Amino acid sequence: MSDDHDRNHDDDDRGSPAPDEGKGSSGTWKKRVSTACLACKKSKRKCSGIAPCKNCLTFKRTCIFDESLDQRRRVAAKRTADELSYHRDLLQDLFRLIREGNESHALQLLDIIRDNAPSDQIRAFIEETLAGLAKSGSNPALVSISTSKSASGPAPGSISGSALGSTSTSTPESKSMSAKTETEKETAAKLEDMRNLINVEGSSPTFRRKVMDIHFLCDDAPCSVPAKPWTSVTQDSDLVSHLVSLYFAWDWPLNAFLDQEVFLRHMARGDLGSEFCSPFLVNAVLSNACYFSEFSEAYVVPGDISSKGKDFLAEAERLRNEEPEQPSLAGLQGTLLMYERYAMSREDDLGYIMLHQAIRIGESLGLVGSKGPRLALSELSKDMGISCKRTAWGLFNVDTMVHTGFLRPSLIDHVNMTRIDRNATEDQVIWRPYPTHRDPRPSLFSQCFDEACNLSTIARDISRSMFAAHRTNNAIKSVQLHSREELYDRIRRWHDLLPVDFSTQAHPAPHIILLKMRYHALIINLFSCISDDEVPLPAFEPKTPESSPRDTPEPKYNAGEVTQTAARGIAALTRLHRREFGVSRAHQFAMYAMNLALFTMLEQSTFDVLDEDFLSLSSAFSVVASRSALGRNLFHIFRQSVRAKAQGHRIRDAVAVSDELKDLFDEDSSGRGHSRFDDYAEGLEKLNRDAKYHGIGGEGVLGLQEYPGLGLSDMLDRYESLSLGKDDVLAERCRPAGC
Repeated sequence: MSDDHDRNHDDDDRGSPAPDEGKGSSGTWKKRVSTACLACKKSKRKCSGIAPCKNCLTFKRTCIFDESLDQRRRVAAKRTADELSYHRDLLQDLFRLIREGNESHALQLLDIIRDNAPSDQIRAFIEETLAGLAKSGSNPALVSISTSKSASGPAPGSISGSALGSTSTSTPESKSMSAKTETEKETAAKLEDMRNLINVEGSSPTFRRKVMDIHFLCDDAPCSVPAKPWTSVTQDSDLVSHLVSLYFAWDWPLNAFLDQEVFLRHMARGDLGSEFCSPFLVNAVLSNACYFSEFSEAYVVPGDISSKGKDFLAEAERLRNEEPEQPSLAGLQGTLLMYERYAMSREDDLGYIMLHQAIRIGESLGLVGSKGPRLALSELSKDMGISCKRTAWGLFNVDTMVHTGFLRPSLIDHVNMTRIDRNATEDQVIWRPYPTHRDPRPSLFSQCFDEACNLSTIARDISRSMFAAHRTNNAIKSVQLHSREELYDRIRRWHDLLPVDFSTQAHPAPHIILLKMRYHALIINLFSCISDDEVPLPAFEPKTPESSPRDTPEPKYNAGEVTQTAARGIAALTRLHRREFGVSRAHQFAMYAMNLALFTMLEQSTFDVLDEDFLSLSSAFSVVASRSALGRNLFHIFRQSVRAKAQGHRIRDAVAVSDELKDLFDEDSSGRGHSRFDDYAEGLEKLNRDAKYHGIGGEGVLGLQEYPGLGLSDMLDRYESLSLGKDDVLAERCRPAGC
C-alpha cells in the first residue's frame, strides 16, 4: 500500500514526522526519503536521506548515495531519457569520427574499444579527436564542437556543417594563390559534403522493425490525439499521434489547406459529429503521414514501400463512399489529401479525378469560383471562418501548383475568401523537425502561407496565358513571348520582396525552402512552354527607301540562361534542405523540383556529368526517389536519360564521385552485373498499356531498361501519367515532334 502511495504522490511526498521531531510539532511534515545510502540499506536502518546521513555520522562510516536506485517515476523517467540521449549521441559521434577522421584515428578508436575501455574514456577520445579535426581544418565540414553535461556524464559534442574560412595573406601574389586555393578547397568541400551526406542518409529507406530502439523510446509526439473513434485500423493512440505529428511537421505546412489548431482540438474531443474532423479525414491524414514514417506499423507488408499507409487508405476509401452527398468542409479536405496520396501511388489514375472533385466541392461550398455562391463570413463561427479561409486558399495553391507544374491551365480563377492575416500570432510558434533531434526553427506559417498565395496568383496567370492548347498560331506565340517577359518580371519582384527571415542565411524551416523551390520551378515552367527559337520571324518583304522600320520581337531574356540559373537555385536549396533536415522526409514537391532541375541541366548543350550541382542534386534525388514507387520509376527514367549522354568515360576515374553515382551514370556499368536501380523499372509497364500514355519505346522489362529518355517535355509527360493519370477535363497538351 505504501509503495502505491509513493508512486501516486511524486510531486508531494509527505510522510509522518520523525520520532525525535514529533513532540510538540504534530502539524509539521517532512518529505519522505526517496532513497537511502548504501550503508543504511545494508543495515536496514532508516536513513535521513542527506549525505552524510545521521547514521553514518554516528557510526563514522563513509556515506554513499546511489542516485540510480531512486525509482520515483519522474526521476527515473528523466534519468532514462538522459541516458538514452547520451548513448544515442555517443553512437552518432562514433560514426562521425569513423567517417571524418583518417584511418589512424579509426584504428586507434578500435583499439580503445577492444581494450574494454569505459564509455567515458571512449567519449573523451572522440571529443578530443573531433576537436582536433575542427581546429586543424582537415575536414571543411567540421567547425565547432560544443559539449554539455548530462545526467550520466558529459553530453556528446555537436558538429555544425558550415565550411571553415581561411585567412588571406597581404601580398597580391599570395592573394591570387589564396583565391585559387580557396576555390579548389570549396570545390573539394562540396564534393566531400556530398559524399558525407550520402554516407549519413543512404539511398534506401530505413525500416524500424517492431523492436524498441533508442529513437522510439525517446519519441515524444508533439500532437497527442486518440485513435478512437476515428479509425478502425489501429487502436494505438501513440501510433496515431506519431503519424499526425509527422503530417503537420512535413506535409501540411506547404499548402496548409486545413487549420491545424482547429483540427487537433476537435480530433482530441472525439466527437463524431464535428464539422472539422471526420473518420474519412483522419484516415486520409494517417495514410499520407505513413509516407514520412519509418516505423514498421506504417507498412502493410513489412519493408515494402508501396504498401505504406495502404490500410489507412483502404479505410479512407470505404468511408468516403459512405460520406453524405451534401458537400462538407471536412469532405473537401479529405478529398485533397486523397489526391496527394494517389499522386504518389503510381498505379491508380485517380490523382486528377480527386483534384477535380475537390474543386467541385469547393465551388459548391462557395469557397472558389467566380460563379459560385458567396459565404457570409459574419455568419460563420470563428473556427469555421478560419477553416474556410485556409481551405479555399490551400485548394487554390494546390490547383495552380499541379497544373502549372505540368504545363496546363489552372481551373480555379477566383477565391471567394479573404486571406488569413499574415501577422497572425501563430507565426511566433516554433516549428519542430519531429521526430528528429535537429534544432527547431521559427515557423512563420502565416507569412509563408500568404506568400504562397501571392505566388499562386502569378502561377494562375502564367498557366492561363501560356499553357493554352492552341499554340499553333505564330501571332499568338509572339504575344506569349511578350507575356512571358512580363510574368518573369512579376515573379522576380515577388522573390525580391520576400521577408528577410526567409533568406537562406536565416536557416529557414523546410516549408520556406520548398516555397523558394517552387519559385525556381515556376521559372523553368514559364520558359519551357515556348522557346526563343519557336517564335517565327516575319515573312520576307522587299525593302524600299520609303519602308518604315519593322518591329521584330526580340527576347528580353535568354531562356537557356534563365532556366539554368533556376535549376542551380533548386540545387542550392536542396543542399540546404539536406544539410539542415536531411531529405528522407522531404515533401513530394521537392522530388518534382529536383527532377525538373536535373532534366533542365541535362538539356543544355554544354552538359557535364561532373558538374557539382548536378552530382549533388542527383545524390539527393536518389534518396528522395527511393522512398516511393513513383519516385523509383522516375529515377529510372532519369538514369536512362543521363546514360544516353554517353559521358561514362568522364566519371569512371573521378576520385571525388562515389561508386554508387558512377554505377548510376556510366552507360557501360550494366555489364558489371545487376544493380538495385535496375529494379526501379518495375511498374513502368503502365505507360505501355494505353496509347494515351504514349508508351516509352519498348515492350517488357528489356525495353524499359533500355529506354533512353527524350528530354524535359517527355519527362513531364511521363511524370504526369505515372502520378495523376490523364486529365480528361483539359485537352491533350502539345508535345514536341518525336515525343
